[in-house]
Amino acid sequence: MVLPRRLALLNKHVTNRALRHLVGLGPFAEIEHVGRRSGGTYRTTLLAFRDDESVTVALTYGSDVDWLKNLRAAGGGRMRLRGDLVILGAPHAISTAEGLSRMPVGPRQILPLAKVGEFVEFPVLSVRRPTRS
Repeated sequence: MVLPRRLALLNKHVTNRALRHLVGLGPFAEIEHVGRRSGGTYRTTLLAFRDDESVTVALTYGSDVDWLKNLRAAGGGRMRLRGDLVILGAPHAISTAEGLSRMPVGPRQILPLAKVGEFVEFPVLSVRRPTRS
């Protein structure tokens, strides 16, 4: 079971906007994607965990979310994470065990309680660090 669709809609239209100021702090990230039909650019705030070669995201609303569909259709996208601009390759699903193993202790304990078992991995193609002036 994933979190309710109504909560996803609330987050999409209200919470994401309120959390944008946290992007760059800890695991808060902003993923940029282009609409499959509209061609518009969208940004979604989420929690992402990066190692050297990949970024892992727990799919708290399941895999039937617009941002993931858009990134699959485009073969990747961009993410602002910890102050870096990370260029991502095409997402692919990973097992629950693998996804949980990549989470820090807090999320690793909470996600199973919320019955979240879907995870996606994005290969990191490149990283742009902001220049300091």
